[in-house]
Amino acid sequence: MFLYLLGLVVFYYLYRWVKELPRISDKGSKYVYITGCDSGFGNLLARHLDKHGFRVIASCFTEKGEEDLKKSCSSNLITTHLDVRSKDSIAKVAGMIKDKVRERGLWAVVNNAGVSVPSAPCDWLTIDDYKSMLDVNLNGVIAVTLSVLPLIKKARGRVVNVASVFGRISVTGGPYTISKYGVEAFNDSLRLNMEPFGVRVLCIEPGFFKTNVTDVGILSKNVKTLWERMPQEVRDDYGTEYLQKALDVIADKVSKISDGDLMKVVNCMEHAVAAVQPRTRYSPGWDAKLFWLPLSYMPSCVSDYIMGKEAIPIAKPKQ
Repeated sequence: MFLYLLGLVVFYYLYRWVKELPRISDKGSKYVYITGCDSGFGNLLARHLDKHGFRVIASCFTEKGEEDLKKSCSSNLITTHLDVRSKDSIAKVAGMIKDKVRERGLWAVVNNAGVSVPSAPCDWLTIDDYKSMLDVNLNGVIAVTLSVLPLIKKARGRVVNVASVFGRISVTGGPYTISKYGVEAFNDSLRLNMEPFGVRVLCIEPGFFKTNVTDVGILSKNVKTLWERMPQEVRDDYGTEYLQKALDVIADKVSKISDGDLMKVVNCMEHAVAAVQPRTRYSPGWDAKLFWLPLSYMPSCVSDYIMGKEAIPIAKPKQ
């Protein structure tokens, strides 16, 4: 019986591997719009798709990001400034893309731009902290998608949304997991809405990787800044040692579990854009596959217990 089940599993994965091998043709006529190309996944994806012959439109937040991409890519790659928080900026880029693609439409948009700070326990934050991140990680994804959706429908193309394993399970306070849950919900609703139009909507759910989202310096500075601005009453609730313990966790655990091989994510993005038969969801990273996703399917009492065992203890115990 065991060998029979093992044979079925092997057959399934072999079948899926063969099914997912073919790539689309005529890449040179297909435009792909990527957000957040200054660094990390977006930057690598822009270079990767450019080498594979796609017509890449890489949006960056900084001039340096644009300049670096131009130096390392072919003349086919187009760079542009984009602030996903700005309606005018999004509309300007969408207008430029419409002029470029004309009747052929836009093959794909990859919503990669995102930030990880401010992040902290919920009672450290203000509503403005939530709004600032949601404007980038969620509202930006929706706004960029809607700005080019008619062009994607014309091409019967694809929308690729970068969420996170933290769009499946919330293990930290603050707006990050909320934004990623929102991306998951938008992705699912859009996928159902667009299916009759022949548009594929795919979701990337990475685990921990070494990008700006998990950068120890950025995260540590964020925690220090939020701690210093908090009312003394809240600091007393957590205790004087809490800040240092939080910084130690960031420096030790976050750094250790973050995978340095960003191509694991980029290859999933490329498959979502280029495969004839893309997957609905991709979960790059062994931590995502073996820990975070299984944990998300467990009863809340189990996941709460596991996360509680790893939590930093506070000064004041429950009354």
